[in-house]
Amino acid sequence: MAGMEQVATRVAPLHWDGVLSLLDQRRLPWAERWIAVRDAAHAARLIQALAVRGAPAIGIAAAYALAQQARRTGDPRSLGRAARRLAAARPTAVNLAWAVQRIMDAVDAAAPAQRAAEAEQAARALHAEDAAACLRIGALGAGLFPGRGVRLLTHCNTGALATGGIGTALGIVRTLHAQGRLQRVFACEARPVLQGARLTVWECLQDGIPVTLLPDHAAASLLASGQIDGVVLGADRIAADGAVANKLGTYPLAVLAARHGVPFVSAAPLSTFDLACPSGDAIPIEQRDGEEVRRLGRHRLVDAAVSVFNPSFDVTPAELVTALVCERGVVRPVGVATVREMAG
Repeated sequence: MAGMEQVATRVAPLHWDGVLSLLDQRRLPWAERWIAVRDAAHAARLIQALAVRGAPAIGIAAAYALAQQARRTGDPRSLGRAARRLAAARPTAVNLAWAVQRIMDAVDAAAPAQRAAEAEQAARALHAEDAAACLRIGALGAGLFPGRGVRLLTHCNTGALATGGIGTALGIVRTLHAQGRLQRVFACEARPVLQGARLTVWECLQDGIPVTLLPDHAAASLLASGQIDGVVLGADRIAADGAVANKLGTYPLAVLAARHGVPFVSAAPLSTFDLACPSGDAIPIEQRDGEEVRRLGRHRLVDAAVSVFNPSFDVTPAELVTALVCERGVVRPVGVATVREMAG
């Protein structure tokens, strides 16, 4: 088996050299445009607008944005306002508020003259920890699929663009590829913003991973055909009962996987587990602008007055999840007791 250090990627969603720069994921795959982040308010707007997305990545971006803000002002009240704005940018992904609080804890514990340095150190540490977690998740997740010629189905984007390392679910794919055991990954397009078509496929092409794109509604036929050995996805929040909030379209994939006897695996770092959230019903679900559905790119599909239901996420109950993979280990079977044992 290939060692974790041998699994790598050419892809990164952000860069830090004292100023935070974000790869604008709204422009991919057509253009690789980097945005220099001006301040925490600018970072919050970019997070909300999906210039950077993925639960771990937005947490890391917010952490660096706060570190950058701390260089401008060490005033705890001003930093607190910036932190609250960042944490509220996207409510479903628990990693965002967790990362912001971690930077603020470092600021609050520091002497006034050291606040900026401590904030930067905490942000760098968070980034490095997520990269290491991705490698571990990749290794553990790959171990769930023995043998060669493994064929996996994924949804949305859970790779390097969404994390600080090789990815979570796509980290499993990358690890299998590095081990020479991956036959192919099938990527759902992930409407309406097409993170699978635009981002996951682009990542795979960057790293030479064999990938096939499919319309979201073709997943049922693909799973029924027997061509898939496992469904691997990420998570934006995992409740205490093991329910998983993830990109809209995850829940129907879980139902289909159960119907066809295909393992359904959710991969995410420990920071995604929210033991204070008792069940999937308690997870706040972000509602996106209806224009994401009324338009296809620049082209209007329906009248602007048409009502739209556009939740960004759905919730998959624990009984449909075969396993949860985090850097600490594998949760299987998934339930209140096993989740608490892993994440408590």
